Amino acid sequence: MDATVAVSAVRDVGPETVALELESPEGFDAEPGQFVKLSTTIDGDGYARFYTLSSPGVDDTFEVTVGVDPEEAGPFSRFLIDLEAGGELDISGPFGESYYEGESRVVVLAGGPGIGPAVGIAEAAVADGNEAAIVYRTDAPAHEDRLAALRDSGAAVDVVAEGESLDDAVAAALTRAADEQVFVYGFADFVNDATSALDAAGLGPDDAKVENFG
Repeated sequence: MDATVAVSAVRDVGPETVALELESPEGFDAEPGQFVKLSTTIDGDGYARFYTLSSPGVDDTFEVTVGVDPEEAGPFSRFLIDLEAGGELDISGPFGESYYEGESRVVVLAGGPGIGPAVGIAEAAVADGNEAAIVYRTDAPAHEDRLAALRDSGAAVDVVAEGESLDDAVAAALTRAADEQVFVYGFADFVNDATSALDAAGLGPDDAKVENFG
């Protein structure tokens, strides 16, 4: 689907991180873990990037989480971080096959912006009466209020500092339940570390749904 949508709300959710709540176009549907392409024109030049949903589903609105490194931010990143309610974006999608499908237990390994789909998937699982665990590697946590709410609901949340091994946290999060599904979301370095931790725990590459942000 291709559509132009309005921004209904913008919330600060962490250091240099905002959550954009976007109005859902008619007929739009997406699952937690899928992603959309956001695009616009700035000073006559077209820009586009992909962002994974950070909401547990789609109703009248849906959410994506945008993190920006001030030292590396380009025109589009600065445009997104400065958006206000009432602004507009073009969207395409949804895309992706690494999404929540009602599994009885989800384990989401998230690095950096991977926290967006992590909280969305975990919240969807908890709402369905299923179990959830998140292993989140960062030195600047985002969505801390949602992570706290997930802990209160019984989900396991482990925040690992940058540079530390994921092996122990990943091993502790896994239960090997029959319908347990592992998800991995993050940039390439994190994905490599996460899959190595899964390998150390005895899980192969086909045992996880992986979305590499590049």
